[in-house]
Amino acid sequence: MKIKAISRPVSSQQAPGSSVVRQPRNLDPAQHPFERAREYTRALNATKLQRLFAAPFLGQIGDGHVDGVYSMAKDPGSLQRFASGSGDGVVKVWDLTTQAEIWNTQAHENIVKGLCWTPDRKLLTCASDKTVKLFDPYNSSSDAPPLATYLGQGAFNSVSHHRHLPHFAAASSQISIYDLSRPSSTPSQTLHWPTSVDTITSLAFNQTETSILGSTGIDRSVILYDLRTSSPLSKVVLRLASNAIAWNPMEAFNFAVANEDHNVYIFDMRKMDRALNVLKDHVAAVMDVEFSPTGEELVTASYDKTVRLWNRAQGHSRDIYHTQRMQRVFSVKFTPDNKYVLSGSDDGNIRLWRTNASDRSGIISARQRSKLDYDKALVERYSHMPEIKRIKRQRHVPKTIKKAREIKREEIMAIKRREENVRKHTSKDKLKPRRNEREKMILTQEK
Repeated sequence: MKIKAISRPVSSQQAPGSSVVRQPRNLDPAQHPFERAREYTRALNATKLQRLFAAPFLGQIGDGHVDGVYSMAKDPGSLQRFASGSGDGVVKVWDLTTQAEIWNTQAHENIVKGLCWTPDRKLLTCASDKTVKLFDPYNSSSDAPPLATYLGQGAFNSVSHHRHLPHFAAASSQISIYDLSRPSSTPSQTLHWPTSVDTITSLAFNQTETSILGSTGIDRSVILYDLRTSSPLSKVVLRLASNAIAWNPMEAFNFAVANEDHNVYIFDMRKMDRALNVLKDHVAAVMDVEFSPTGEELVTASYDKTVRLWNRAQGHSRDIYHTQRMQRVFSVKFTPDNKYVLSGSDDGNIRLWRTNASDRSGIISARQRSKLDYDKALVERYSHMPEIKRIKRQRHVPKTIKKAREIKREEIMAIKRREENVRKHTSKDKLKPRRNEREKMILTQEK
């Protein structure tokens, strides 16, 4: 009887470009009694290295503005271009690659409240001087007049452009819809809640369900409108006013609002009687919020002089960014490639941060990439261990924020103790049911 054995050359078992023969490995768990201990040690070391190499701040963009930066907008047709507006009415366009200013103009007489790019890469600006102006930064000089000027009845606070159609919305005491294809400066339609006449602080078009428009008002309301019927859909009144609204780019029905009560609330527009999640770590009003391009993370800017990054499914921030010179932060944006964060603050500077503090830009070999992925998987696997959890969570924050956080915690605990004492001494027939933490902030809901 003849037996033909399979024969393979030694070179087939070698790594490309190597002369070392790959040794077979026995995967039997009985042969590796200390595998979990080794993996835990590697995960601990990887966590320590992440914190050791954490350096999120990259630098300042150009020379910044003379006044505070209160609004920013990303160019939808470019990965590296964005615009910023300041308190003295100056609008500038920047290039992220060179970190230099490429265009600027004196757009308004006072604070620029809102910026927005059109699909054909023109720039809309609005301010409290009751005007919305259209500029062409790529085909005009700095001293060129605006392409068009749209007038309103009151000061404008925010502007947002439709994803496809030549329509944009501007917020004042009502929402005015303008048509860029018409020469007239009067709005083609207006939207407002029938019983509400207060100032609208911010608005945003949904970029997926493009006919839906969301707005926040000074009367603590969050209102959704439908352009197809030119009517409001639903209204929710929170305990305090909201400063900004942002739609999730990957989940069309979800949006987040930045509130004055130091929290960010994520809602589903189909069920507005409760929040999907409450993000609570700031110790002052949240001024701006934006979803990442992947829809999995958020970034917030706060009056407490910090920028925080969040996972949308978790209630506490995964990272906090601050510098000694940074003042109150009014605007914040993710870059379109999801690798960096831009923040504009009251001190006139635009700062550039890494999305992941320990990441490094540059060419990474395949071997190094595989090691980083392996470390990331190990850290995630052992993230429940106390020592790894402590190291991963530890952050140094300014003394004022630490003290404010302690005071806030004491106040919240005192309120809870008082509520529990009231419940203990109230008869069962008069006892009100407990409200969920995600429903407490909602006062009323109207449709």
